[in-house]
Amino acid sequence: MTADTSPTVRRRRLASELRRLRIERGLSMQEAAERMELTPASVSRIETGRRGIRPRDLRAFLDMYEVPETDREPLLALSREARQRGWWQNYGDVLPGEYATLIGLEAEATSLRTYQQTLVPGMLQTADYARALIAAGRPGDTPEEVERRVSVRMERQKRLTDGDPLEFSVVLGEGVVRQHVGTAQITAGQFKHLAEIGRLPNVMIQILPYRAGAHPAMTGSFTVVGFPASNDLDVIYLENMSSGLYLEDAADVRRYVSVFDYLRAAALSPAETAVMLMNAPNTVA
Repeated sequence: MTADTSPTVRRRRLASELRRLRIERGLSMQEAAERMELTPASVSRIETGRRGIRPRDLRAFLDMYEVPETDREPLLALSREARQRGWWQNYGDVLPGEYATLIGLEAEATSLRTYQQTLVPGMLQTADYARALIAAGRPGDTPEEVERRVSVRMERQKRLTDGDPLEFSVVLGEGVVRQHVGTAQITAGQFKHLAEIGRLPNVMIQILPYRAGAHPAMTGSFTVVGFPASNDLDVIYLENMSSGLYLEDAADVRRYVSVFDYLRAAALSPAETAVMLMNAPNTVA
């Protein structure tokens, strides 16, 4: 699937349009739910893109919002595209819903900005490093499940080198280069990979050293997913051990973008980072 046909982004865009139409008609979510004979929770899931919508139901919403026939086809087209399958859906047996949503967003994003405190982000992991992380974090997985999860991460990384490569800016806490993952050889191989991939024109890797002191992101890692279209607002992705959380409020997005800019300014330069990464194997041998 090409980067400009992500069903996840299409569903999110359609959800945003339905929310806008409801607000323009002066209807509360409760009122819309009652007219559609749905629960407010169902309408909320549709308007946040967490639930798909069938063409018949979409037409009913458009009737309720009195959308002219001439304005309906773009929305119906979004609905059709939102029902397409992305490559990641072939891995539904090993992909949590939140993670699948992230991959769907990445498929059409133009930029990713991420701060990671203790591990290399999936987009930059070697297969061996990913395998060691997954085995440690999911001890109940079968070898086959581990390999399928590794395959997902390797497939995601194609966005960095495809015909319209993703702009990827990464700030790593110094703890990332102090943390053993798997064997010393696996960890050293990962650092070497970071130094090499950081040479790509669309990838910027920086390390935030301990000496930078306290900073506003000490509470945890985060990712800012950016999109080219003005009507596709950026998204903040926060991940924990069992799930993920998406923040789409404009004020939240501005806050995280501001924090990321601060971290990037406080971090080592890409050149200094490359030197630290090449020397890092000496600290984990």
